[in-house]
Amino acid sequence: MRTLLTGATVVLPTGPERLDLLIDDGRIAHVGVPAGARADETLDLTGLHVFPGVIDDQVHFREPGLTHKEDLTTGSRAAARGGVTTFFDMPNVSPATTTVERLHEKLARAAEVSRVNYAFFIGATGSNLAELQRAERTPGIKVFIGSSTGDLLVDDQDALERLFAETTLPITAHCEDEATVRANRAALLADVAETGRALVPADHLRVRDHAAAAVSARRTLDLAIRHRHRFHLLHVTTRHEINLLQSVYQDPDIRSLITAEACVPHLWFSADDYDRLGTRLLQNPSVKHADDRAALWDGLRDGTLQIVATDHAPHTLDEKARPYPDAPSGMPSIENSLALMLTKAHEGACQLTDIAQWMADAPARTWGLAAKGRIAEGFDADLAVVDVNARRVLRDAEQLSKSGWTPWDGVEVRAEVVGTIVGGRRVYWRGLFDETVRGREAVFSRP
Repeated sequence: MRTLLTGATVVLPTGPERLDLLIDDGRIAHVGVPAGARADETLDLTGLHVFPGVIDDQVHFREPGLTHKEDLTTGSRAAARGGVTTFFDMPNVSPATTTVERLHEKLARAAEVSRVNYAFFIGATGSNLAELQRAERTPGIKVFIGSSTGDLLVDDQDALERLFAETTLPITAHCEDEATVRANRAALLADVAETGRALVPADHLRVRDHAAAAVSARRTLDLAIRHRHRFHLLHVTTRHEINLLQSVYQDPDIRSLITAEACVPHLWFSADDYDRLGTRLLQNPSVKHADDRAALWDGLRDGTLQIVATDHAPHTLDEKARPYPDAPSGMPSIENSLALMLTKAHEGACQLTDIAQWMADAPARTWGLAAKGRIAEGFDADLAVVDVNARRVLRDAEQLSKSGWTPWDGVEVRAEVVGTIVGGRRVYWRGLFDETVRGREAVFSRP
């Protein structure tokens, strides 16, 4: 199947250009199409922009075991609606993805139902070293150094030393120091008991504070540097972490060893939003202050942070309506992430090429996804077609995520995903899905 895309502005690594694209058998055959090129179909995209499909390396699609919140079908449909063509799913499901067998079961399920390309992290437990050593077909090992329960919480130093010393897959981590979080929680509860005041959602920032993030990040970066182990720091939220990363990057060898990212909720919201959004704003790590948010944007622009992801973590509205601290942390965001970032571009926070770099090219290069993440000849035809001049108001009732809500309810965004192309096929186009399209398992090249 040969498809000709005409009339669009194409967001290339070198900048946006008005030119045509020819897709042949799922790959980009020509960027700038020679006259007389044959095509089976032609799509006129005049007035629209074509971006490389978003690669979201941090989502929680909740399958198996927690599918009342989300599943691979609904999550991947929401991804396609948002211009996301590849996702990496996290292991904190039920049962947790901590064995090769469970990893393969998730891959098999995704092959049946996922509308976009997919990959799954395997989780560390502190006692599954043999499973981690033989795991393949995964972007890497996910470690929860804080902010988890049961087997997935790995806080013991000896277990972490062995993990970094005796495995070869890239390691990525949720870094919040468990001892700090517990001490903060105890102090908060003591204060509440003394004053008689009620707990409020903004107290989440007191429990999961700047120190919890900075202490854990420093500890984990030390492990990665000492063991020379490839490491990716998830959802950076504080100026402290930015400063720490800038310090370790003074050694040029570290830049090829350690990468880091910010997530859309932390780039959009600040502590000023707790009163307005209440428990909808609960997120681990917590949403921090406006100064921290500014530091994240600075970190993206100067290269301290390489990736923008979502940490899409849906819960039902009934669950989120519980009072603090009983309401769970996490929010759905995958179907709006590209439009939200493009809204920030309209506001002058970044350029279109930055968004393509942070949300597509950098994730592909960071994780070793060959032939993905940019619009170039020979690359996979995973594309997002966007009207960057559209205006629409996000509404809970219009969300495709099974959770059925968005923390951006009522927010006007300045872009609309018109269509999403996966492997050369239109999985989503102008409000409709081609239910026959399935994504493919992501393949990773290791150095």
